[in-house]
Amino acid sequence: MVAVYKCAPCLRPLHQRLRASLSALTERFEMVFVEDAGADGSWEVLTELARADPSVRAVRLSRNFGQHAAITAGLAESRGRFTVVMDCDLQDPPEQIARLHDKAREGYDIVFARRIRRRIPLPRRLLARAYFALLRLATGNPIDEGYGSFTLLSRPVVEGYLRFKDRHRHHLYLLFWLGFRTAIVEYEVAERAAGKSAYTLRALLAHALNGLVSQTTAFLRWIVYVGFTVSLGGLALAVYYLYRYFFYSIEQPGWTTLAVLLLVLAGMIMTTNGVAGLYIGKVFEQVKERPLFIVAERIGGGVQGK
Repeated sequence: MVAVYKCAPCLRPLHQRLRASLSALTERFEMVFVEDAGADGSWEVLTELARADPSVRAVRLSRNFGQHAAITAGLAESRGRFTVVMDCDLQDPPEQIARLHDKAREGYDIVFARRIRRRIPLPRRLLARAYFALLRLATGNPIDEGYGSFTLLSRPVVEGYLRFKDRHRHHLYLLFWLGFRTAIVEYEVAERAAGKSAYTLRALLAHALNGLVSQTTAFLRWIVYVGFTVSLGGLALAVYYLYRYFFYSIEQPGWTTLAVLLLVLAGMIMTTNGVAGLYIGKVFEQVKERPLFIVAERIGGGVQGK
């Protein structure tokens, strides 16, 4: 399945390469495209492809719900023994699907495609490394910036994935949480075929913060550790001042120390309240139980072959 967002120029060459790659693997396959309300003409292109090719099924969401919701929508539409999740910009070459399929036939339920020699701007690369380092530390999962949405999932994995009720989700984190037997296939990422990424630096920062807060409670534990450490530091400082006063009769001028302590403690209180507020906000959005996505239209739906 392919999550599509503002990628109209890539769709026809992507369809041709997907069809060629899948035809070489099996007689029965389907191509599911989920259009995430990009408003760039992608739906019109997908409509043409679905009418011309019975193996294409196109789904249009009612509005932009985000990449991970679109992935979930595509998995809900998929029907095959194996499902490949990939982006629409042709940076993930469809020709690599054969390698993922070969690894899956060895008995693996999840096959991750890990990018190598990926050329991205330095700020994004540093942000990605910092984000995945925090994610590894918080979750204990061996995820790095080489991983993306390009993955192959067996039917049991897809069924388990669709049981998640999380409104805020991270594709890779959910896969690691599910367990199953996993394998990795490395590949060289291709250049983007057309357009530019919808993830601006601001969007990436928001995505990183949302992913960390929504997937782990590690920040709350870290706040407790920091608060405990600051309390011990304050106790040690009090003991030090008492020692100097009783044994050396030295009185400490308190205004500077008091001002520093007030600033540090006020900053910590504001930070901890902010982090707690983020978690409360996520809980508020989750308990409303709104649907993760709404399908506005479907077209196509046949399965190619016998």
